[in-house]
Amino acid sequence: MLRRLHAHQSTAFAFTSANLAWAQGQITKYPEGRQASAIIPPLWRAQEQEGWLSRPATEHVADMLGLAYIRALEVASRKIHACSRAPSVLSDRHVL
Repeated sequence: MLRRLHAHQSTAFAFTSANLAWAQGQITKYPEGRQASAIIPPLWRAQEQEGWLSRPATEHVADMLGLAYIRALEVASRKIHACSRAPSVLSDRHVL
């Protein structure tokens, strides 16, 4: 399935102070040099904060972790989308 970014994107993203502290706390759980492995929790929190995962939010998380934007976009398009749909699929509420 080809995934594309939504045509209408917000212009900027910033975590709330509480969400920023939470995201930074998650990142510190990973050893030095392995912080990129912490990408899922901050992306999930950004999605929860905005109601969807925008490109600026994904790029913001990439900047926090020192990742190329494309790496964060790859993770976001594969993992976050699937994780956000899992409860509906598991509860048999999805539409085919």
